[in-house]
Amino acid sequence: MFEKSLVDLIRGLRSHKGNETEYIQSILKECRSEVKSQDMDVKTTALLKLIYLEMFGYDMSWASFNVLEVMSSAKYGHKRVGYLGAVQSFRPDTEVLMLATNLLKKDITSPQIPTLSLPLLTLPHIITSSLALSLLSDLLPRLSHSNPAVRKKTIVTLYRLALVYPETLRVAWPKIKERLLDEEEDGSVTAAVVNVVCELGWRRPHDFLPLAPRLFDLLVDGGNNWMAIKIIKLFATLTPLEPRLVRKLLRPLTNLIQTTSAMSLMYECVNGIIQGGILEESEGSAEGDDIAKLCVSKLRSMIIVEGDPNLKYVALLAFNRIVTSYPNLVSMQQDVIMECLDDPDVSIRLQALELTAGMISGDNLQPIVNRLIKQLRNSPIQSDQQAPLVPMHIEPHADSDDEDPEANIKPDRRPTNEYASLTNEYRQELIHRILDMCSHEIYAKITDFEWYLDSLVQLIRFSPSLDKDANNSSRSLASGGQHTSASESVSGRIGWQIRDIAVRVRSVRSEATHAAESLVLLENRESLFPPVGNAGLWVLEPLAWVIGEYAEYLTSPRSAMDSLIHHSSLSLPPSTLSSYVQAIPKVFNYIISTILSTWSSTERTSTSLLLARITEFLEKLATHPSLDVQERTIEFLELLKLASESLAAQTVDSEEPPLLLTSALPSLFAGMELNPVAIGAQSKVPLPEELDLDAQINPLLETLLRTESSIQEDAPADDEYRSFYYKREVTEARDTGRVKFQEPPSEPSSYQDLPINEAERRARKRAEQQERYKDDPFYIANDELSSAAASPFHQVLKGSNGDDLDLDSIPIIDLKLDPQQANVPSASTNAAKKSRKVIKKFQITADENIDLEDSADSRPRTPNPPSKPANHRLQRPKNALLHVDSSGLETLSLEESIGGQDSIQFESQRREVEEKEMAEAMKEVERLRLEMQRAAERVEAVAGVPEEGTVVRKKKKKKNKVPLDQEAGAALSETGMEPLEETSTVKRKKKKPKTDRKEDQKEDVGAAADEQIAEQGIVKKKRKRKPKVITIEDSEA
Repeated sequence: MFEKSLVDLIRGLRSHKGNETEYIQSILKECRSEVKSQDMDVKTTALLKLIYLEMFGYDMSWASFNVLEVMSSAKYGHKRVGYLGAVQSFRPDTEVLMLATNLLKKDITSPQIPTLSLPLLTLPHIITSSLALSLLSDLLPRLSHSNPAVRKKTIVTLYRLALVYPETLRVAWPKIKERLLDEEEDGSVTAAVVNVVCELGWRRPHDFLPLAPRLFDLLVDGGNNWMAIKIIKLFATLTPLEPRLVRKLLRPLTNLIQTTSAMSLMYECVNGIIQGGILEESEGSAEGDDIAKLCVSKLRSMIIVEGDPNLKYVALLAFNRIVTSYPNLVSMQQDVIMECLDDPDVSIRLQALELTAGMISGDNLQPIVNRLIKQLRNSPIQSDQQAPLVPMHIEPHADSDDEDPEANIKPDRRPTNEYASLTNEYRQELIHRILDMCSHEIYAKITDFEWYLDSLVQLIRFSPSLDKDANNSSRSLASGGQHTSASESVSGRIGWQIRDIAVRVRSVRSEATHAAESLVLLENRESLFPPVGNAGLWVLEPLAWVIGEYAEYLTSPRSAMDSLIHHSSLSLPPSTLSSYVQAIPKVFNYIISTILSTWSSTERTSTSLLLARITEFLEKLATHPSLDVQERTIEFLELLKLASESLAAQTVDSEEPPLLLTSALPSLFAGMELNPVAIGAQSKVPLPEELDLDAQINPLLETLLRTESSIQEDAPADDEYRSFYYKREVTEARDTGRVKFQEPPSEPSSYQDLPINEAERRARKRAEQQERYKDDPFYIANDELSSAAASPFHQVLKGSNGDDLDLDSIPIIDLKLDPQQANVPSASTNAAKKSRKVIKKFQITADENIDLEDSADSRPRTPNPPSKPANHRLQRPKNALLHVDSSGLETLSLEESIGGQDSIQFESQRREVEEKEMAEAMKEVERLRLEMQRAAERVEAVAGVPEEGTVVRKKKKKKNKVPLDQEAGAALSETGMEPLEETSTVKRKKKKPKTDRKEDQKEDVGAAADEQIAEQGIVKKKRKRKPKVITIEDSEA
């Protein structure tokens, strides 16, 4: 019968293009029958084809037993194929693996090196804890094998065993350590030991600290670059434990950096100097400065001379670690680092960007930010489906230690004026880095805030469009601790920065307001906002707050108002609309303050029209789904309606605006200046002891509401109360309102100058109003009639003349603003404009905080991020196919006890001792169980006898006892010892005779005592038998 070989299988696959699946299925069918053949050659060929197909994804676990059969073949060629099949198909849960234990033991102890090498190479792939326990005693002698290759493979295999069975390392470590300390050992074996020690060193470095002298000798005199790399990595973990190693390693590492031609070794030396803390320990000394300069120069050469992307990346990675200790040295390489920002490889760009953020200072901040903004301006936007413009060709170089990599590396010949396309993710990261650099330590490195404000306005144009990824990349702001919501893009953070500058830096408050105004105006949206998407909309929320809070710095307040109340603003997010609603009355108040001095009928008409537009805009928001927007809108809408009505009630020839516009409305927004507050200050405010949030503010509220509802049901249609609240005022009421807020020019300006009869008439009218509305909960009365706090508008209507105050007590002379106060904004604005070029230092307002002496924690407290709660624990991901869990080695200590080598025992030996102890314990348990069973049987027999006794059972016991007693008497007569008493007693009282014997033995003195004891024993025997016989006879009688 003709069987296909592996070569035939490969040729058949090539000849069946497009129909490979059917061909493979036919081959698998043939292999299933061939592996069952009795011919080992056929079985091996079939297994070899299955191994080949398994690499294409076809499962061969069904042939695991056949693999084991081929492994047991006596021919080396067959055995090698079997072990290869085991490596490919066996897993820790393979059932036939337990059958391979004896086979592995046999091959490990084979005198032939090729056969011995097969299990050593296979065990790391199929090892389990039980298999490691069984094979450990066979592997340890191989560490002393005469062949270096066997010793090397054994060391690597033992490390793999230690990962699944940590006790292996405790037993094997003395011999492994012996191989390392042996100076005559082969270099390959030493390198293998160093690899194992390096892998174990980062878990428990203090166990390997005694090996430092030997490792130092290998580093200096080893001559193997890859072993030197491992030793340097190990020393990086040992130097924190032994600071004296820093000075010891400084000179050898410097020599290696200066002399080696292998880039890998040079980089590891630099990396070891950084990670080992050698730079930090030697910082400030001459040696430290020299080694830092040497490292920086070598890393610069790796970027410029080599041009390899891999070397660029690792050099930038090392720069990022050096910049924390020597930022000045790294900033001197600014030209090279900035060139990496235009690299087509995004990983290199991100490393260069991170490095750029770490090397900024007050001198290079502006050039770096301008360079980054230029990249955003000139680089095209790359979509997710678009391929990179410049393909990357990474070729391996310096394969051997002796090869000079500089001869084969191709320099980067890409034109310098070509900019790589940028994805939205990179643009977002780039803008975040710019904001982090500029806002670091509350703008400590910014020397020109006007430049920074202009840069922020430019960054709005380059904000990436919103997507799902951008929504999840929210950040906390470095300047002030503000937080953008999860749905905001980087534009929201830019707006927060402008607002923070306006609040903190008073000298540039006007410039910050102008920047906010330019972004809010509708006519600038097309030129300042991104051309595509809605990424710039989130900047409007903080900017609306700025133009409302600092409206006196606006260049065109009416244009800003037109942009705020434009119909397109209705589609903005709720948070932005809340800020808009809050800013509208503030800007309107500033517009009114600018026309007070030139008030005329024209200004009155324009103000009425503006109020009508504002009212119309707010009425559309009165039913907004957001409760915050709805509440703010209704509050300001009612206030502006009152202002509109008071303005409409004025006569045409009135020369002054209504009092509500000149005094009431400004009083709502006048007060103390707002300052930045620390994020944890609010939590430190102590709660008042008398504050009870559960108590009702007005306990009579329910009664008043029920009374009101009953009044509304019973009241007639023309009721005065109902007409006051539910009917629009007539013309006469408007005239009365006009008299309230503004007196005719012919009347006196103060109530003291009124005629007596007029004052009395108004007093009576006020008393009637108080009597009418004294029970009305919606009426704001005087302090003696109501306990509610007066509103700002009510405070305006109150004077300092006691209870006789009426509406005419308002001082008309105060309607005009103080000339000094009115000139303050303009004066400060002019002063800022004049001294803009002169001021070099800015006063930045710090956060306000509350320091309580009795507070347990005075630090600002921030809420836990929703993605990482306080009790959050990371879940371990599922292990991959090639992943090995090495967590068991973290708790394993290699320190030998006092007993030394004798104290180290095999786990198998310990188990044998435990098994012996367990066997003895089981025997003892079985003996006790039998005794308890016999005692239970006796108890059951006694329990069945009535109180008066049973003759038959007594006789049976009597008959059993008498021969026993006779035998005991005979023994007693021969020995003269007390055990006769033991035999005379029933079995249920075993312990009594022992006690009697012990008591009698205490009285034994000489031979005479023995005879006396014997006599007493006979007497005791008779004395105990007679009452029992009598008892039985009595029971029979």
